[in-house]
Parts: sequence; structure tokens; C-alpha cells
Amino acid sequence: MRDSPRLFMDPQAFPPMCPDAVIRLEPDRAHYLGNVLRLSAGGRVVVFNARDGEWSATIEVLRRDRGEIRLVHMDRPPRVTQGPGIMFAPLKRDATEMIIRMGTELGVECFYPVITERTNTHRLNEGRLSAIAREASEQCERLDVPAIAPIRPMMEAIAHAPTDMQLFVALERLDPTAQESEVPRACPGDALLIGPEGGFSPREQDFLRGRPATRLLSLGPLVLRADTAAAAGLALMGAGIRMGMAG
Repeated sequence: MRDSPRLFMDPQAFPPMCPDAVIRLEPDRAHYLGNVLRLSAGGRVVVFNARDGEWSATIEVLRRDRGEIRLVHMDRPPRVTQGPGIMFAPLKRDATEMIIRMGTELGVECFYPVITERTNTHRLNEGRLSAIAREASEQCERLDVPAIAPIRPMMEAIAHAPTDMQLFVALERLDPTAQESEVPRACPGDALLIGPEGGFSPREQDFLRGRPATRLLSLGPLVLRADTAAAAGLALMGAGIRMGMAG
């Protein structure tokens, strides 16, 4: 079943999975299996979510935008990804989508789009970004799909963050001597903050530096694109967290 297509089943839209249960597919999933992958009745698929785990299934009916699958057995038990969150200023469309895709693959629990003083766009296609996160979860074999929070001003988002959340901030041109000699180990629930193109304003930098739970994070001597910085910062945090899965 490793080569079978994986489909995320939203637990809010489907009853709990059990052997021999029949699930009616949403029209777009039936279209994908039949018209894109060219599968037919008798074909095999894998379905999953964090509530029910991962299940092998057989296609019972597949016609145009109508399909039904029958669950066979559980392959993996339910698990939830334990990783960091990421706050980021929306970028150009491709770069924002890249952050969602890479972040999902690197174990992000939740994406927090924020508006900074130099943010170029204040609008997001939340439906498309959610679809990208879902597709990335299907591809990378995680069992859950990260949430995408509503966009809000950066300082407001930080003010409403849990008091015990460490915020790792990637600042451009950070003097290595300014970084803490021993950066605290990241824990699940902590977050990475990536600024917009052009970086944080002086006022925002002062605000971040003055926050007790802010941890300055150097990503090296070169100035990185925001989407590259997101991948580099998440990789560093993931190495510290040793991201895993919770049952």
C-alpha cells in the first residue's frame, strides 16, 4: 500500500473509521482519483487523519465526481505531530505557498500569518493555503494537517500568544555576539518568527528585543530570502525539538 495515493479525511466531516466501513468521497477527491490518477473500482488508496490514524481502503464505486471506498484495516495508529509554530509576514504568492508546503513537511503545528510595518500584502487565499497544507501532509506521510490561523497584526498575535511560548526571531545582520551564548532548546509549542521582505522596522526590533521570551536566532552571515529563512530557522528548531509524534 506504500505506493497507493494518500487522502486526508477531515474528522469533522466523517464518522470514526472502523473495518469494513464505507466512506462516500467528496466530489473533488473522487474526481482526483478517477480523472487525474485514472483509478477505478478495485483500486487501493490510503486514508488518514490524526483522530483515526492511517487506513488501507479499497475503491468500491468511482464515477466522475462520485466515489465510495471501503476501509480494510488500520496501518498506523492515531498520532499528532509535535513541532513548532511559525509566524510569518505574507510574501508574494509563490513564496507564501512555499512556506506552507515546507513548513508542513518540517513538522509545523500551526501557521500564524502576521502583518508587520513592512508587509507587502494583507490578504491571503486561506482556502488555497489550507489545500496546500493538506496536499503536503498527504505527500510527506504525516497524519495531521497543520492549522492556519487568521491573519492579524504581529504585535497583537504575540500579545495573545501563550506566556510560556518562546519566540525564536530570525533577525537580519544579527551580530553573532548579540545572540545568547546558549540559545534555549526549542520545545513543541514554541514558534519561529520570520519578517517580511525588507526586514523588521526599528520599532518592531526594539519591541522584539524587549520581550522576555524572545530568543534571537542567527541564520548565518548572509541575508536570506524570507522563504529560505523560514526553512533554515525551522530546520534549526526541529533539530533542537527532535520533532516527533504524540499518540
